[in-house]
Amino acid sequence: MTGFLILAFLILVAGVVAVPLASRFGLGSVLGYLLAGMAISPILLGLNVDVEALQVFAEFGVVMMLFIIGLEMEPRRLWAMRGKLLGLGGGQVLLTTLAITGIALLDSNPWQTALAIGMVLALSSTAIIVQTLTEKNLMKSEGGEASFSVLLVQDVAVIPILALLPLLAMPDLYGATGDHGGGHGHGGIDLTANMPVWLAAVSRIAAVAAVIAIGIFAIRPLFRYIAGANLRELFTAAALGVVIGIALLMSLVGLSPALGAFVAGVVLATSEYRHELESDINPFKGLLLGLFFITVGAGIDFALASEMWRDVVFWAAVTIAAKFAVLLLVGWIYGLRRQALWLFCLSLPQAGEFAFVLIAFAVGNAVLPEALADLLLLVVALTMLVTPLLFILYDKVIAHAYCTEGTDREADTIEEENEIIIAGRGRVGGIVDRMLQAAGFSTTVIDYDSKQLEIVRKFGFRTYFGDATRPDLLHSAGIDKAKLIVVALDEREQIDRLVKHVIKHHPKVHVTARAIDRNHVYELWSYGCRDIIRETYDSSLRMGRSAYEALGMDRQQAQAAMDAWEEMDRKFMPEVADLYRLDIPYHENEPLIERVKQLREEWDPVLREQMDEILKRGR
Repeated sequence: MTGFLILAFLILVAGVVAVPLASRFGLGSVLGYLLAGMAISPILLGLNVDVEALQVFAEFGVVMMLFIIGLEMEPRRLWAMRGKLLGLGGGQVLLTTLAITGIALLDSNPWQTALAIGMVLALSSTAIIVQTLTEKNLMKSEGGEASFSVLLVQDVAVIPILALLPLLAMPDLYGATGDHGGGHGHGGIDLTANMPVWLAAVSRIAAVAAVIAIGIFAIRPLFRYIAGANLRELFTAAALGVVIGIALLMSLVGLSPALGAFVAGVVLATSEYRHELESDINPFKGLLLGLFFITVGAGIDFALASEMWRDVVFWAAVTIAAKFAVLLLVGWIYGLRRQALWLFCLSLPQAGEFAFVLIAFAVGNAVLPEALADLLLLVVALTMLVTPLLFILYDKVIAHAYCTEGTDREADTIEEENEIIIAGRGRVGGIVDRMLQAAGFSTTVIDYDSKQLEIVRKFGFRTYFGDATRPDLLHSAGIDKAKLIVVALDEREQIDRLVKHVIKHHPKVHVTARAIDRNHVYELWSYGCRDIIRETYDSSLRMGRSAYEALGMDRQQAQAAMDAWEEMDRKFMPEVADLYRLDIPYHENEPLIERVKQLREEWDPVLREQMDEILKRGR
């Protein structure tokens, strides 16, 4: 018991320390977990911890993740992706296998070994990619959907790969291989292993059909029955039981448990219990995924890596380069362009977690020699470790370059000088522009989204293309004579840059700035801006007013209560903003934190009295 507690405490502390540090430096949680695993690797070795066994347990986080993704994807949407599934996914697996097999043949490997290497390295990491795309809100983007469609096909491709590997066995390797856990899933049970091919296929189809039938006919009545007990923990237990049961069924017939969980999630995507299932499973999914990434980092054999680092780096580079080239080709053929194509290519070039299973299975079936298997394990780990860095490259370079998509087009010549300039004509600036024009004011609107401009021009709205943060463009727009500039840009960095420039160089111009959140309000205030509008503030107030009405207040009372809260909040804001400092995070600014506490102690009782008075009016 003590050993288990030490291990659990060590892993939790490593994750809690490393992940916030990695996130603060923009490295992402996945790289934080991997680094945490690398840091505690010597300690786990000293404690004789079986990292591989721990990894098998942690891989269940991938199963849960695919189940949750399935819950968010209705069958109609999956059907709409069929072209990407067959074309992108099938093309990537086939072409990558051929490319890496060819390179392995050039390295003087037997064709059986070369083909095994190609199939093993063709697969990508579902855990890293999906987790990172979800964190960055890119899962539903064009590039994110393309990446996910490839991952689904790869999960299916594991089945024929497992069937094909024993056929590549080489007699010379029999007896020379040790036990790397040869089996379909780290020593798992496969009831179809000794069946004829046709019967195994029928069994697997029947298992998938059973999952669909269970999702349609059995799970809803089960959860309705459990909901009657009114015990939240029982519902959580049932949700876990469903996922574990489906994973078990898939494993018994040699299918990917993650694929089965995904199918079940899709079936339940229209269920009334969808959101409850997601909220119950999410915490377990997050913890197990974190543990999985830690075990990957901890599983790196640094002593062996130092001996063969040249071969490891070479094959890691070959894997990433070959997969990148294939992804670029199939992505281009299937219509991905620009930012979406870059995201697709940079997401998938690593080897995946299932490679650990396939390598062990290949060794057990005399397809790969042990020395080569050890090399491949290091290559897989290194490519997984590099993946978060590729996402950082995407964030810092690619996405930033395309955030002003279309800026390769020359800025329009601004032919008018009005007293009002609006920077950005999206969902905020567009409404402001229409309100001002309705009152008879003339505006000069500048936006850098060429697609948006073409749309609004069809409706007769005059908008100039260009980057409003450029001083020369502002000058041509008449900033020297303007009375007001409305900063309604989407990107926080651009808002800050424009506000600072105008306040510094054109102090007579009134600046009305859009703020992303409360912290951004403080930041803009410190730049000297005094007319700041939080983009979600008014809608939040209206939602609060609706909540008052839903709880029994009439419209007049609800409006008065909302006004009282807003007045107090507006008094609160400048006092706190004056204490804001740009050089430290606001949550580490002790004077600011203390002042917030003092103001709450002073104003909360006053606000409560006002609310009580408002409520009495209706009685």
